[in-house]
Amino acid sequence: MHPPFKFEPRQPLSTMPIRLTPQMKQRLTRRVHEMIERSLLFFPELKDTVITVGYTRKHLGSATVVYRKGAIARLIIRLRVRKVTYQTIGHELTHLIQGLTHGDRSRPRADPAKVPSGETQCDIWTLARDPLFCDDPPTYIRMPRSIRDHWPDYADRVRELCIAAIEKRHTQRFYIRWLEDELRKLAKTSRAENLRVDQLSLPFVV
Repeated sequence: MHPPFKFEPRQPLSTMPIRLTPQMKQRLTRRVHEMIERSLLFFPELKDTVITVGYTRKHLGSATVVYRKGAIARLIIRLRVRKVTYQTIGHELTHLIQGLTHGDRSRPRADPAKVPSGETQCDIWTLARDPLFCDDPPTYIRMPRSIRDHWPDYADRVRELCIAAIEKRHTQRFYIRWLEDELRKLAKTSRAENLRVDQLSLPFVV
């Protein structure tokens, strides 16, 4: 299942430069730098912009869009380098998309192409964008503990549900509630299937 806004990573790196803060220059590893560049390839909306990448210790990450006199002055994401994931990087880049689209007054307020504001919405659109950003469970989507604890087993199905939720948003106001209900059903179905497998594997005693 593919989201209508999914983009293939075809944009050259040179069109999406990043600027590192002094703190990040001291801490950035080659691995994380490559992760940021790879992630940017899936965000053509940020083409021809300069993104400042800073360092944070307090959170997994944060994002800021700075406007001056109605024009974009700076796009900033901050990351905690230790154990950073593609999910976190994608989440913060999606926040930049949220800030850009909601600051663009030339587009209608109810434009369905916009990524709606909100942390849960940011999680949904990040997971739906590409499987690359499904390497870690999202922070804000409410889901059963069993899904978080066994995320690699559920990641693909959760992403498919996120894509379906985005489609439902056009006709269903409570699409997030629908998504979280489906996640609860998914966990219950998986538990029931596991129970049946365990029962079938029990030794037959005469």
